Amino acid sequence: MNQINPALERILVSEEEISQRVIELADQISEDFKDVKRLYIVGILKGAFIFMADLTRKLSIPHVVDFMALSSYGKSTESGAVRILMDLREPIENQHVLIVEDIVDTGQTLQYLNRILMGRNPASLHTCALVRKVGQSVNIPVDYLGFDIPDVWVVGYGLDYADKFRTLPYVAELKRDSF
Repeated sequence: MNQINPALERILVSEEEISQRVIELADQISEDFKDVKRLYIVGILKGAFIFMADLTRKLSIPHVVDFMALSSYGKSTESGAVRILMDLREPIENQHVLIVEDIVDTGQTLQYLNRILMGRNPASLHTCALVRKVGQSVNIPVDYLGFDIPDVWVVGYGLDYADKFRTLPYVAELKRDSF
């Protein structure tokens, strides 16, 4: 039971640590938005679905859930070219919006989302991410952060490598020779 997949180097954030942090984040978000009629929560597919499901089940405030799917042009996000594959189902004008992401790596996707969604005139726009890699290249604020992690390839709890390892209950480092 203590053995992990041989493709994984080590567990960075345990299932127990994630569970506890999700409760803390939900409590903080619930407190911060207690006077808001409804929080519009936007999960970024595919990676955020597990984190978002656990987080929203712990919220004590009125909220709705929606999703967006984004894609970067080419094999990397270095160009910063991001496109929307699936958009929101309703307008967010005058609504309090919380973007939920699995990971902030370069920060370019979150920067793009902030710019696009601010253009839709929400009452407020906040961000929540499960993990953020230390030393990210774009300095984008994350209002609600689960964990800072080293700059390594990670999988689990929504994060994947070639659609593998996404449903692991923890966040782990993928061995370099595995990709």
